[in-house]
Amino acid sequence: MKSLWYALPVLLAALPVWAGGPPTAEPGAADRAADLSARYLLMDANGRAVSNEDFPGRFQLISFGYTFCPDICPTTLAEMSAVMSSLDKDAERLQPLFITVDPERDTASILRTYVAFFHPQIIGLTGSPALVRRAADNFRVRYEKVFEPGAPADQYAVDHSAGMFLLGPDGRHVRRFAYAMPPAEIAERIREIMAGDQQRPVPWRRVPAAD
Repeated sequence: MKSLWYALPVLLAALPVWAGGPPTAEPGAADRAADLSARYLLMDANGRAVSNEDFPGRFQLISFGYTFCPDICPTTLAEMSAVMSSLDKDAERLQPLFITVDPERDTASILRTYVAFFHPQIIGLTGSPALVRRAADNFRVRYEKVFEPGAPADQYAVDHSAGMFLLGPDGRHVRRFAYAMPPAEIAERIREIMAGDQQRPVPWRRVPAAD
């Protein structure tokens, strides 16, 4: 278990500073449904194919990141967990997802353990570098590896866009929530959107524990 998980209360106590610079955000993107295709075809921690169309009747709350992320990703996932708690019974209509932008290092086992630390319903998704890149491009998420001079090839940071995306029960993009938006506010916005959609959710797609 990475040491940053034990520092989570500190991360939540104050707005974290990203070592690679401030998170990327497009002006006004948080308050409108941008023209995104928001499609993905990836794999869960058990090697099963998962797409944006696999959660009929359920909204999806998606973030992109990686498990070696020092601050933004654990903070975002903690906020995602807080959103689920704030929604109470309405959380049954929301599937939280974490898509890695570091598929070379984020193995299925690492992803499974990482997301479970934050909330049991979060599903971690990965895939080949090409499939991950395609998904990120569809969401207009930017990411790139950052190497320190002289560092080994497997030791790097990943500079990436921050924030969370909401997809509707039809698997289409609804809106984006900016990084550091209060979880209670995100939950309230999601509840308002859910109130206008009366589709009945199907049971959660649970990810079995590792053998």
